Amino acid sequence: MATANDTPHFPRSAPIDGYGKGGFAFADMSHRGSLLCLPDSIWAWDVIQPSQIDRYSLQRVFDAANKIDTLIVGTGNEVWIPPAPLRAALRGVSVVLDAMQTGPAIRTYNVMIGERRRVAAALIAVP
Repeated sequence: MATANDTPHFPRSAPIDGYGKGGFAFADMSHRGSLLCLPDSIWAWDVIQPSQIDRYSLQRVFDAANKIDTLIVGTGNEVWIPPAPLRAALRGVSVVLDAMQTGPAIRTYNVMIGERRRVAAALIAVP
């Protein structure tokens, strides 16, 4: 497993141009696997199913909470209800969590970054 310092990342935000086949396209590149998109970077994210989403998997979001108002969570093809403790922990750092399937999450994220809003996205790759 990669450590926080050697996890592949892209050093700025970017809209997501495409998704599917287990990955994403953004910034004229492609990435296989899930993504964690922050206001100043995009990171590979080891999560492959919603049950793995917790405070630990979202640590980068908590660390950057002073730059984020909304966290969009793309749950792959599944519907996921965020656990109350996770929602409360994010609310405690003033981040609103909005969970939906990955397709709508990407569209919402792209609109919000286009509006220059303080948004992050945790996106589970879909087949």
